[in-house]
Amino acid sequence: MAGEVGSRLEDSDDLAQEPPFALLLIHHLEIILSLYCTSTSRGYPPAAIMPQTLKLAVSQSHTLSTLAATLESLKATTQEAAREGVDLILFPEAYLGGYPRTCNFGAAVGARSDDGKEQFLQYFKSAVDLGDTPRGAGDEWVDRELEVGKGKEYRGDGTREYLERVARETGVFIVTGLTERSGGSLYCSVVYVCPRLGCIGKRRKVMPTGSERLVWAQGSPSTLRAVTTTIKGVNLTMAAAICWENYMPLLRYSLYSQNVNLYLAPTADARDAWLSLMRTVGCEGRTFVLSANMCVKRKNLPDWITGKKSSPTDANNVSKPESTAPRSHARRRSTLTVTAEKHELVLPTADEHAANGNTSLADSLSQIAIADGPSSSADEEYVSRGGSCIVGPQGDVLKGPLWEVEEGGLLIVDADFEDCERGRLDLDVAGSYSRNDAFHLEVDGLDLDPPQ
Repeated sequence: MAGEVGSRLEDSDDLAQEPPFALLLIHHLEIILSLYCTSTSRGYPPAAIMPQTLKLAVSQSHTLSTLAATLESLKATTQEAAREGVDLILFPEAYLGGYPRTCNFGAAVGARSDDGKEQFLQYFKSAVDLGDTPRGAGDEWVDRELEVGKGKEYRGDGTREYLERVARETGVFIVTGLTERSGGSLYCSVVYVCPRLGCIGKRRKVMPTGSERLVWAQGSPSTLRAVTTTIKGVNLTMAAAICWENYMPLLRYSLYSQNVNLYLAPTADARDAWLSLMRTVGCEGRTFVLSANMCVKRKNLPDWITGKKSSPTDANNVSKPESTAPRSHARRRSTLTVTAEKHELVLPTADEHAANGNTSLADSLSQIAIADGPSSSADEEYVSRGGSCIVGPQGDVLKGPLWEVEEGGLLIVDADFEDCERGRLDLDVAGSYSRNDAFHLEVDGLDLDPPQ
């Protein structure tokens, strides 16, 4: 009996040295370590320590002379980005369909010319039809609930389906600006294309700038609603402000209110001051900022702007444009070449004057024609110098600005989205730093609460 008691006492001493809670703790640690080893061997760590880093890209691309060619270019750029491991890419404002840079559409106050109307017709034809309604169908469009015409597979011209296929095949989330046609009007739009779900949102510019108002209708503020997605375990809340919408403080605040951590700013503004605005947005919103602009020389503007024509044999291949300058059936010989206002001017020979019965200097000058030949200095002029950039949540410039790179301009950064939360320690302009007990913003038709 005494021996049994002694044995029990020895056992109790062992328990005192190593109490049950310690054994339980060791058991739990073993389980956690086992789960970690299993999950990492499969290529992903547990959610608790999942890295919050994504690879983001901005493409400084320019519109080509046909929609088909531009879509092929977008596809090639997205494939290149995929090879670099990019998760999300942004293309410029009005990239598909084209930005009407340098156009006046024959308009003056109180007058519109026939030539201007013809140019608008060509622009209208180059625009993208996504199958949406003029008022904007919102979720009905996203969810494909709108009626499809008899004998048709889908609404629109197939651009939506093309973008969804590119995103699905590359695994890259695509955001692109485009000129959208709906009914009889054009809109400056942005579409969000998920590799898994297809188009998950679209918005239209609410305030076209300056002469843009001649050709672009105003979009609904309801389309400023942010969209959410999860990429590699990183929860994204993204929204786009197009070009000079970023100069609208209340519009910016409507996006901050939705707690965006990825702020998209496709633009046509190539001014030096643009970068300072993007840095303000990043710092103010504690968000990553992607801004994409086109870089294009005058000679590479789309044909509906220049009046030149591409080869009709293959819509996907952009051939060298033909000159629209008047020319005679036989090439003229020249006796004098002068330069005036960046044009090369050629005077016909005296023999040609005699053959035509022309004898006066005035008659000679009336025969002046623009010479055929290599591109002039005006053709080589940049009508947009680019300036695409990527900015971090503290307003620091991560990449760019990219100037005068017309082809192959691709900016890529690794973005740690926990930097957005780190920045909220001292600044949350839509929360702790907003005094929302005294200051309020309401936008008709737009829910400003962060989406789930």
